[in-house]
Amino acid sequence: MVSLDTNRLEAPRSESTFSHLTSIHSTYKDSWHSCLLFNKHTYKQLYTTRLSWTLNMGKAYNIGLACFAAIGSFLFGYDSGVMTDVIASKNFLNFFDTTDTSPIVGAINSTFNGGAVFGALFGGVIMDKYGRRMTIGIGALICTVGAVLQAAAYHLAMMLIGRIIAGFAVGLLSMSVPVYQSECASPKNRGLIVGLAQQMIGVGFIVSTWVGYGSHHMGDHSAFQWRFPLAFQALPSALLCVGMIWLPETPRHLIASDRLEEGMKILRKLHYDGQNDDWVKAEFQEIKMTIDAEKAATAPGWLVMFKVPQWRKRLALGTLVQVFTQFTGINVIGYYQTIMYESLGFTGSKKLLVAGIYNCCGPIANLFFITFIADRIGRKRPLIYGILAITVALICESAINSQNVDGEKTGLSIAGVAFLFCVTIIFSLSFGPVSWTYMAEIMPYQIRGKGCAFATGIGNWLVATFWAQVSPYGLKELGWKFYFLFVAWNLVITLPVLLFFFRETKGLSLEEIDLMFGDRALGNLPNDIEKSAVMGTTSLAHEEEPHKTEA
Repeated sequence: MVSLDTNRLEAPRSESTFSHLTSIHSTYKDSWHSCLLFNKHTYKQLYTTRLSWTLNMGKAYNIGLACFAAIGSFLFGYDSGVMTDVIASKNFLNFFDTTDTSPIVGAINSTFNGGAVFGALFGGVIMDKYGRRMTIGIGALICTVGAVLQAAAYHLAMMLIGRIIAGFAVGLLSMSVPVYQSECASPKNRGLIVGLAQQMIGVGFIVSTWVGYGSHHMGDHSAFQWRFPLAFQALPSALLCVGMIWLPETPRHLIASDRLEEGMKILRKLHYDGQNDDWVKAEFQEIKMTIDAEKAATAPGWLVMFKVPQWRKRLALGTLVQVFTQFTGINVIGYYQTIMYESLGFTGSKKLLVAGIYNCCGPIANLFFITFIADRIGRKRPLIYGILAITVALICESAINSQNVDGEKTGLSIAGVAFLFCVTIIFSLSFGPVSWTYMAEIMPYQIRGKGCAFATGIGNWLVATFWAQVSPYGLKELGWKFYFLFVAWNLVITLPVLLFFFRETKGLSLEEIDLMFGDRALGNLPNDIEKSAVMGTTSLAHEEEPHKTEA
């Protein structure tokens, strides 16, 4: 094994600027050369020592961490979905003297999304300073406060403040959980690990729906109908806040913080399968060298994301995948599906029952996808097939609604509900899990916190805020024509961008993805190292079927 003297690589001083950081390039070239040649000749042999995943305790531990951290995603789903049942409560509407299509309802939803925009952006600062684990814990604590304020609201202002605080917390959690999961995952199962975030978002929607459905039976005279669903979320948020004390920090953040021994210990605990000790050591060296090179070649701050061409492209793709997710229409359906069911003739508790069944479909499809498909067929193909299928489903939904402008229950009503169900199932087999995975894995370490904060805050939450505000008007004034806003965007913008600009990342380590998108950092990779040669050996090792090792 090649010995890499990483201690001789001096960390860049804080006052370093772009003008003189390029002089550090030569210091790293020889080390990069040794590291990558080592990978080229031995990576395949080392990685074939892994055991079957069913016997891999590292994978079991990894999944356990990802599932617990994904309680943050559960809160995302619950707090996003709970308002579907709250605005269906007559007691709630009477208490705040409003209707389910009024600007007040739009404001309650959009203030939540607006808070999430700032929460996600602020999360980039917290994550780089205090770590991935601490960011999740802070988000959970703030979410508890928001839940209490919403449940205890006795006037509109208090409800809006509670929604803003809860939104801020969910914004923090929505960007930090996928980053935490991706930095803990191994290349061969990152789709499964990060896909658990979307899985728990769906579970959150399910729980919010059935909690709301049960509370609805307390009767329109009782405020329990809407106060209990809003209060319920305080329980999982408090659990997450306390539980994060015992979860480890990600190995990449520990290594970047010069806590090398601790980083190696956690990396080994996550990825060691009983026989691949040399592979874990090689992975540690690759992570260490990548982070050192990025630190040496760039200055800290937000602007570096836009100044480095390779990183600017990756930031754009990470943001666009979130924008495209919103333009599938999935969140509009999630927020206002009870209104959509009313337009198809389903009223009263029936629309809540249908909403409950709807919210169960997505997580089932998502679980199937992340378990059997995500790490086999990759990221790009599910996105392309998904956007085509969702567009067809929305066209069919629009056609059915155009034949039922009076909102009466007809023979086509069941078909209308079925196509809404198709949207969530297709979404859960494509954009749902893939968008979070792709966003987190294509960002280089130096900007992963701030990059995911920007992509989530702007691409996801800002666009979601727009749709939350305009959708009540659109559904009321445009009716069935409203769906064609999504159809037009998907065909004219989303599909071409996916086809021509998105790149496949399946089976690559986070450091190998650096190679795929261009020279690491600001050109720290030696020019005489062929990216295809390195990627050809390492990625092949990830994808091979496990087999017995020789004695």
